[in-house]
Amino acid sequence: MTKETEAQLTGTTPRRKPKPDIDTINGRRLKPSTLMMGHGYDPMLSEGSLKPPIFLTSTFVFENAAAGKRHFEGVTGKRPGGAEGLVYSRFNGPDQEILEDRLSVWEDAEEALSFSSGMSAIATLLLATVKPGDTIVHSGPLYAATETLIARILGRFGVNFLDFPAGATREEIDAVMKKAAEGHVSLIYLESPANPTNALVDVEAVAASRDAIFGKGPDAPPIAIDNTFLGPLWQQPLKHGADLVVYSLTKYAGGHSDLVAGGVVGKKALIDPIRLMRNTIGTITDPNTAWMLLRSLETLELRMTRAGENAAKVCAFLRDHPKVEHVGYLGFLEGDRQADIYKRHCTGAGSTFSLFLKGGEAEAFRFLDALKIAKLAVSLGGTETLASHPAGMTHLSVPEERKKALGITDNLVRISIGVEDADELIADFEQALAAV
Repeated sequence: MTKETEAQLTGTTPRRKPKPDIDTINGRRLKPSTLMMGHGYDPMLSEGSLKPPIFLTSTFVFENAAAGKRHFEGVTGKRPGGAEGLVYSRFNGPDQEILEDRLSVWEDAEEALSFSSGMSAIATLLLATVKPGDTIVHSGPLYAATETLIARILGRFGVNFLDFPAGATREEIDAVMKKAAEGHVSLIYLESPANPTNALVDVEAVAASRDAIFGKGPDAPPIAIDNTFLGPLWQQPLKHGADLVVYSLTKYAGGHSDLVAGGVVGKKALIDPIRLMRNTIGTITDPNTAWMLLRSLETLELRMTRAGENAAKVCAFLRDHPKVEHVGYLGFLEGDRQADIYKRHCTGAGSTFSLFLKGGEAEAFRFLDALKIAKLAVSLGGTETLASHPAGMTHLSVPEERKKALGITDNLVRISIGVEDADELIADFEQALAAV
C-alpha cells in the first residue's frame, strides 16, 4: 500500500519527511563549516524558505490519535526508540532539533541537546546522573557556579565530591580515583582549559585512570568535560576519551554576546537520560535563541580563527611588557607537562587567556579602568574583546584558601580577545598598562 493510498483510506495526510542530508560529495566528507549552511534542514518543508523559520508555538498538531499515542509510548518508555515527531515545545521543536543536529557535527557526536544556559546544561546533566550518596570526581578549578552547584547545592542532598588539580599527573589522578572508588562514583567532571587559570586537564590520562580503576563497562562512571574555552574548533574531547562534552553556547558558538544558551553532546546512551530530565524540568533552549545560534554557527570557524590570530599577536606583545608578570596563554607552553597535554589534545591556543600583572588588586583595577577598546565585562568568546577580574568578580564567592590553591590571585586579569584589529588592541593594552 502506498502512502497516498493509505492517506485516502484513513483520511490522514502523511507527515512529510526532510530530504536526506548531503554530507559527502564524490567520496569527500564535508567539513562542519560547510554543513552549517544547511545540515538538518529541508527548505521544502518550510515553503522554500532558505533559512529555517522561527517556530513560535507551544504545541504541535498530531496527524491522528494513533500517532499521538505512539509518541507518548516512546516518551514514557513503554515502547523502545523514544519519541517520534513534535508534540510540545518543552520537549523539542524544529529550531532546536536543527541546532542539535549541527552541534553534533562539530565533534562527530552521536547526539546533542540544547539548553537555556550553560549552567542549565550542567545542572540537568548532574541531576540526570547523580543521586544521594554518590561521589563526583572533578578537576579544579571549575567555573565558580559549577563549583557552587556541586559543593553547596548537591552537597545538601548528600552528594559528595573529590577533586584533583587541572594539571594533575596520572599518579595524582589515580590517587583521587582510588579514594573516590571507596564509595559510588557516578560522574567524572572536567573543565579544560580551567576557568580562569587556563590550566589543561589530561583527558587521556583521566580516561586511562577511569578504565583501570572502574573498568570499561557500562557501569563505569562517564567522563564529562566543559569544552567552552577551546571547543569545538581547537579541542574535541570525545576523541581523547570523554563521553560527554558540555558547552556554554553563549560564548564562541553564539559569539555575539546577544544570547544565553548551553549544550551537551556525546554518546546517545548517555544523552537519553539527560533528555528525559530536560523534558521533565524544562531547561530546553527557546526557539528564538536556537534560531540565533543557527545564524552564529555559520560563521563560527571564521570568528574563532580571527580571534585566535589576534590573541597570538596580543600575547606576544604582553609577554615582554615590563609591567606584566606572566601571560597564561596556551601558545606559550614549552617543555613541561602542560605543553605535552596541549600537543596531544589541542589544535589551537584559543583567544582567552590569563594576564598576571606585577602588583595586586590595585594595579589590576587601574589597568581595567584604563581600557578604551576592550570592554570591562564578564563572559568570553564574543566578537568584542572583554576583560574582567576573576578574584573580585566571577570567583568572588570561592573561599580565599581555595582561590589561593587554584592560583586565582588578585593580580590576575582574564582577557577574551575579539575580532577587532590586532594592532589597535595592542595599542589599547599598551596605554592601559601605562596607567598601572
